[in-house]
Parts: sequence; C-alpha cells; structure tokens
Amino acid sequence: MAEKNSSNNFTKLWTRDFVLGVSAYFFLFLSVSLFFLLPLFLKQFGPRDSQVGLIMGIHSITAILIRPFFGRLIDRQGGKRISLIGIAILILSVPLFHLVKDSGAFPVFLRALTGIGWGISMTATITMCTDLAPVQSMARSIGIVGVAGLIANAVGPSLGEEIIRRFSFSGLFNFSLAFLMLSLTLVMMTRELPKEDRGGKSSAEAAIRIWKSTSWLLLIVIGSMPIIHGSVRGAIIYFMPLLVKVLNLGRVGPFFIIFSAAAILSRFKLGGLSDCYGRKKVVFISALIISFNLLLISRIESFDLLLVTGFIGGLGQGLIFPALSTYLVDFMGRENKGLAISLYNSLFDVGMGLGSMFYGWVSELVGIKQMYLVAGILLFVANLIFSLKAPETGKLIAENCQGG
Repeated sequence: MAEKNSSNNFTKLWTRDFVLGVSAYFFLFLSVSLFFLLPLFLKQFGPRDSQVGLIMGIHSITAILIRPFFGRLIDRQGGKRISLIGIAILILSVPLFHLVKDSGAFPVFLRALTGIGWGISMTATITMCTDLAPVQSMARSIGIVGVAGLIANAVGPSLGEEIIRRFSFSGLFNFSLAFLMLSLTLVMMTRELPKEDRGGKSSAEAAIRIWKSTSWLLLIVIGSMPIIHGSVRGAIIYFMPLLVKVLNLGRVGPFFIIFSAAAILSRFKLGGLSDCYGRKKVVFISALIISFNLLLISRIESFDLLLVTGFIGGLGQGLIFPALSTYLVDFMGRENKGLAISLYNSLFDVGMGLGSMFYGWVSELVGIKQMYLVAGILLFVANLIFSLKAPETGKLIAENCQGG
C-alpha cells in the first residue's frame, strides 16, 4: 500500500508545471553561476583584492537582506508573480555589465542590483515549484529543485570558461541574459495557482501568532541549525583545497565531483525521506552523518579516504537541505512558505559567511585538520540540542505518506 502511494505521489509530482518550474530555476541558477567568473573580467582593470572581494560579496549581502522582506510578499502574491519581478530585475541589470570600464562604484552597484534580483527570484521560484507539487511531497520537491541548482552550479563555471574563450566576456554577459530570458519564459508558462492552493490564510497573522507563542530560546535553537549547517558547508568548500595542498594529496577536483554527485543522488533519490518519516528524524540522521564525516576529514592521510569523505559529505548535505528547510516551512505554517524558505536561505548564507571567518580563526589556533574536528563537534552538539528541544512537525504528512 505504501509503495503504491509513493508511486502515485511520484507521478503527481512530475507534472508539466512542476517540470517547467524546475527548468526555470535551472536556467536562472545557470545565468547567475556564469558570474562566478566575473573576477577574471575585473582583472583587466588592475583592481586590489579587496575591491574584487567587495564586488563579488555585495551580491550575497543584498540577496540575504532582501529575502525576508519579499518572503512575505511571495506568500501574499504567489511565487510566480514575484519570481517574474526578480528575474526582470536581473534582465535589466545584466546588459549594463557591458558598460563596466573599471572596478569602482559602478560594478559594485550592478552586483548589488543583481543580488536583489537573485534573492527575490531564487526564493520565489523555489516557492512556486513547491506550490506546484503535492503537499505530501514538499521535501522531495525542494530536494529536486536543489538538484537543478547543484547541476547548474557545476555546469556554469565550465560553460562560462568556454563562452569566454569563444566569445570573450561580452559573450558571457549575453549568454547570461539569454538564460534569464529563457527562465522568464518558462515561469510565464506555468499556471497561476489560486490563493487557497498556496496556503490561504494571511501570512502576517500566522507569523505574528508563531512569534508570540514561541519562546526566544526555542527560536534561537531552530534558527541556529541553518546557520551552523551553512558554516560547515562553508568550511568544506573554502578550506578543503588548502587541506589537500597541506597534505600533498594531489588535486582537490575529484573530491568536489564526488561530493556533488553524492549530493545530487541523495537529493533526487532520498530527498522525500522526511515526507515519510518526519523532519526531525531525517535532520538528526543527516547532521549525524555530516558530523561523522567531519571527524573522518580530520583524520585524512590518503587520497582514497579523501574521496570517501567526499561521498559521505555529499550524502549528508543532500539529505539535510530538503529536511531542514521543510522543517522550517512546517514550523512557520504552509501559509508562510515563502517567508520560511527565504529565511532558511538567508540564515544558511549568513552561516556560510560567518563560518569562513570563524573556521579560519580556528584553523590558525589548532591547525586545519583539527579545525574540521571542531566543526564536527559543534554540529553534533547543535544537532543534539535541536533534536531534544525543537518541536516535532509534519506528523500528518508522514502518516499520509506511509499510507495511513
């Protein structure tokens, strides 16, 4: 019976509109990922490293700041409408990079503008995709959208290098614009959902009710998990090349390839586990896997173990994202889905930024290998507190998934 229900849910998930929405997110992410190569464009102007850092970093800062404000609007107006606004901002911004002639205030302004467009469109498009999926498959749908982003993230820089080689940086900006236009078209092709199908009630009233009825301590416990998750992800991404170099293990590329492949596989195949077995249980198990992997990283001595940690780390990261983000949606209420997703992404990005600074400091104190041990211990403690103190959510969904 459970297998039959699972098969039916899978069929209902892959509708025309959901495929259009996921495809729109892929091309949106692909367009933005081409700008990972912007420092190569700026290099011709002879900028200081701090200038490049500011130009690249302001994009993330404005995205983090704008998401919570538009999260509320997404819940009122629907993900489709707000996604179109965010993509339109990007479409208006990207062609202006043709006019950049230095590494001064103008590119800083443009990157801030693209950060606003990205922060709005990313959150709105994810929310739109989950609106187009069955409610009992929310975690699975978020996981699949995440897979589209991971693939775009992997393809973008390599594609961008080939575009620059053939068409110069002007071609890079033009291709980015073309992908945005394609994303806009795909979003427009999805159907507009009635308000009652997006959750119905006033998000403002529901959000106020949650803040009033929940202690600050509990809010800190719940909010700290995306931050710590983001900080650990940052530690793996930013410091792994340094660790591999220190240990003379060769190239770091194979680690990231296996990490990404495992994350994609686990999100695609296992992203709906929390729909069936509960959010907290899957968050606990996935965070435990990541903590164990950080312990293994602190013991790396061979290239083979490096690859093993890449697989285990990708598996854990692929599992925790849909479970933890959907937990926040359940906690805040489906009528606040846009606000919850925007809040999760902002907290995660804050963790990525703060984590790179914090773990850099820890690495200087105890060494880069032991830094990963510290990260594993902090995640384990936070996971234990979350498991003990955070309320259970999604029980009705879990019962429906198991076939009643």
